[in-house]
Amino acid sequence: LVGFLAYRNFRHRHQLAKQQDELQQQRIADLEKDKQLVAVDAMLKGQEEERSRLAKDLHDGLGGLLSGVKYSLSNMKDNLIVTPENMAVFERSLDMIDTSIRELRRVAHNMMPEMLTKFGLEEALNEYCNTINATKLLAVKYQSHGMDTRLEKSTEIIVYRIIQELLNNVMKHSGATEVFLQVVREQGRLNLVVEDNGKGFDEKLPENNKGAGLASIRSRVEYLKGQLDIHAAPGKGTLITIEFNV
Repeated sequence: LVGFLAYRNFRHRHQLAKQQDELQQQRIADLEKDKQLVAVDAMLKGQEEERSRLAKDLHDGLGGLLSGVKYSLSNMKDNLIVTPENMAVFERSLDMIDTSIRELRRVAHNMMPEMLTKFGLEEALNEYCNTINATKLLAVKYQSHGMDTRLEKSTEIIVYRIIQELLNNVMKHSGATEVFLQVVREQGRLNLVVEDNGKGFDEKLPENNKGAGLASIRSRVEYLKGQLDIHAAPGKGTLITIEFNV
């Protein structure tokens, strides 16, 4: 009896020690994850601050400079004595400056869209999809539900960047002509769906899951404690779904 009690006591202490060790390991893992989240948070905030600064510098600095150059050249045009051929070159140069100003403003706008900060995610996504459709390079069908009220500002920015990166990937790599974007908010959850009719890929191959764009998307989804699922096959397009609490 004494031996049995001693064995039971030993076994109990062993199980308790094992449980404490597992608990300690879990605490360490949680701390490491917290450290990673803090690092990602700092990185994302730093990226957005840098985007905002660069967008302002491009729009106000370089954009203003190009507009000033165009204004000066336009005023000079009527006072110049040049051949018709040279005047045609001059006019083309003014057109090139106009194109440069538009492109610069487009880049600055994509870096920090005014529509997002002023009116929220729904309006910003509508505008972004319309901008892509206007290029005729890709037809985007956008559908949303439950987006009448705004999300937290930081969440809106991250979700916008995720969708922006997903659509950029479609345009750059998929060869798609159409893409379906759906954003649904209900019962405290936000669901994103991006589905294209492109060439797809073999999702089982490691090299297809290591792109910088996809890594950026994954880090943002993880920061929001969401779930990312990718379904793709060669010749059958790609379906990406993302879900998280809001």
